[in-house]
Amino acid sequence: MKTRNPDDQRVVKRNLSPEPESMQKYSDEVRERIAKKAYELYEQRGRQAKRDIEDWLKAEELVRKEMNDTPE
Repeated sequence: MKTRNPDDQRVVKRNLSPEPESMQKYSDEVRERIAKKAYELYEQRGRQAKRDIEDWLKAEELVRKEMNDTPE
């Protein structure tokens, strides 16, 4: 029987894009606004962990609404 060496663990690396494809359509300015809004939501919830995606999506929705409501 072959024993397993705990130091001989394989690490699986995936090629992940630095950001989701959906985010590539936004300018740096818009991404910054979304990030700030997401952080505000995080703080309002009392800094609860593991809800970052939820915060980001809500922030994205709020920023898009703000952009659509702002006259050009």
